Amino acid sequence: MLLRVYAGMLARGGRPNAYTFPPLLKAVAAERGVVAPAVGDAVHAHVVKFGMELNAHVASSLVFMYAARGDNRTAHALLDAWPARGGGTSVVWNALISGCKRSRQLRLSCCYFVDMVRAGVVRTLVTYITVLSACGKGNDILLGMQLHKCILESGVLPDLKVENALVDMYAECGEMEAAWQLFEGMQVRDMVSWTSVISGFVRLGQADQAKVLFDLMPEKDTVSWTAMIDGYVQTGRFREALEIFREMQFSKVMADEFTMVSVVTACVQLGALETGEWARVYMSRHGIKMDTFVGNALIDMYSKCGSIERALNVFKEMHNRDKFTWTAIILGLAVNGHGEQAIRMFYKMLRAFEAPDEVTFVGVLTACTHAGLVDKGRDFFLSMVGTYGVAPNVMHYGCIIDLLGRAGKLTEALETIGKMPMRPNCAIWGTLLAACRVHGNSEIGELAAENLLELDPENSMAYILLSNLYAKSNRWEDVRRLRQVIMEKGIKKEPGCSLIEMNGTLHEFVAGDRSHPMSIEIYSKLDKVLTDLKNAGYVPDVTEVFVQVTEEEKQKVLYWHSEKLAVAFALLSSESCSTIRIVKNLRMCLDCHNAIKLISKLYMREVVVRDRTRFHHFRHGLCSCKDYW
Repeated sequence: MLLRVYAGMLARGGRPNAYTFPPLLKAVAAERGVVAPAVGDAVHAHVVKFGMELNAHVASSLVFMYAARGDNRTAHALLDAWPARGGGTSVVWNALISGCKRSRQLRLSCCYFVDMVRAGVVRTLVTYITVLSACGKGNDILLGMQLHKCILESGVLPDLKVENALVDMYAECGEMEAAWQLFEGMQVRDMVSWTSVISGFVRLGQADQAKVLFDLMPEKDTVSWTAMIDGYVQTGRFREALEIFREMQFSKVMADEFTMVSVVTACVQLGALETGEWARVYMSRHGIKMDTFVGNALIDMYSKCGSIERALNVFKEMHNRDKFTWTAIILGLAVNGHGEQAIRMFYKMLRAFEAPDEVTFVGVLTACTHAGLVDKGRDFFLSMVGTYGVAPNVMHYGCIIDLLGRAGKLTEALETIGKMPMRPNCAIWGTLLAACRVHGNSEIGELAAENLLELDPENSMAYILLSNLYAKSNRWEDVRRLRQVIMEKGIKKEPGCSLIEMNGTLHEFVAGDRSHPMSIEIYSKLDKVLTDLKNAGYVPDVTEVFVQVTEEEKQKVLYWHSEKLAVAFALLSSESCSTIRIVKNLRMCLDCHNAIKLISKLYMREVVVRDRTRFHHFRHGLCSCKDYW
């Protein structure tokens, strides 16, 4: 925008002066993309052309621009060329330090400050504030403490901005005792002071302590509200994050794009699609800029709520995309069962000159798994180092094991585990065990279970999968023996919990729970559903029930699983044509999977379940996982 205004001014015969270039160079420094350096060089040429290179503010703006885009050689050359003219020197040094901080070269920013001190240049308040910020963001507590001592000796205190910078530095470095001591000793505090301390507690995972301070704040702005929302998101308390956001609306404080990224992230984790949709409308209505970060968060939300069509719409509407945008849509397509489309998107990413990273390859390999493209997956895996310079980590090996296991190549999968450069973790052995359960390979399955239980002796899922494997092979004596081991060891299965959103409100169901206000109606509806299922040929699969009770009681345990309760609630409360979306904290059991497949057919409803391992899109009696999970 400013560049167009500048070009228009020149076209009308206007002549720039010392006040023209600083804002123009600042705008150029904020630009991203391949043309940004060329634009910066062109503006620099105009600075020289119009004789403004000796003006302190113009020179400092030039230094800042080059440092902010990572061109430290040019930035330092301009600094060296600057004639020592009294106070102007500090301005240019400050620009160099600030520019390096902008480009996340935090260590270099601190090093330039040391050079500035050695050069005998007078430090200003701007110097102290900028370097304290770099120390905090770079976690350089030693330099920060030395700087604190310099500030005390300089006599600039009390100064609110410097004191805020000190509090923030200690808080960012996790030194909350020092930050709190400074905060309590401040004669004057503003919203920045409060927010720095709150953010510090948030970073340490102490959301409750942060909330106490937040409630004591005499006045709150967008930044402080966002810090509190993000605090709950970072500590996994997503429902509370959305509650704080609702409080923010009641207090009439306007959210910004940073707030909305945290809100959308909470919606992702909860599977709260309706709330996420509302957040998107809110942004549009209030003119909140949908930048790349917000767009990426929306793609992630729609993908993880099982609405890949809407994720694609957001992707198509985005004018600026980075590698995280491409990775998010590739992963979204992959986990929702659109493997071949995800691979096509990967090739589009390459044509857009975006370099894939390790997360991108998790998406690509997952896509190959869902599409059954074993050879393609092998090729991608081998190309990671040779073509793209990305070293495979344990997650990539997990994808390859899943790919081979899904295709029934269990021996090759086991050999691949043996060649791993790192020690296989629980996820690797669990993936192989799940594949053995599907394909009925007891020999490799027992080996996988043995290794899994060696790493995690209390892993209930290992016993469940091994029991399923024995049952599938008609090894009923081994099933009984395994159940006895579970009883003797007192191994407890993690309670199943399912979340479902209805009209913007989240409802949580636990197996056998009757605390929901509609509990009577839900269980009555579930009884009717089960009757319809049995009439259609449904037979309960009790192989995953390990409690020592009668067969009839085992069936009751299955009937009251959390996802069945959530489906019954949805059938009662939602429109007949709407999609039912559920988030489950555990892997779906065989019985619930079979039951929901049949429900999707009998009731003509699409059901999307996101469990611990993958997405299940149930339509017309079939599941997108093809009964492999």
